[in-house]
Amino acid sequence: MSKTMTGAQMVIQALKDQGVDTIFGYPGGAVLPIYDEIFQQSDIKHILVRHEQ
Repeated sequence: MSKTMTGAQMVIQALKDQGVDTIFGYPGGAVLPIYDEIFQQSDIKHILVRHEQ
């Protein structure tokens, strides 16, 4: 039996599989589920940016 994954879990796993260890972002709206997953793990570091530009 395989484990069911959410889209956010798939994104985080894909980043880990590619060797990503740091991401930059501005949380909000549609990406909040991804941020929930980011903060539940310790392999990928998140750096908050001041704005979207």
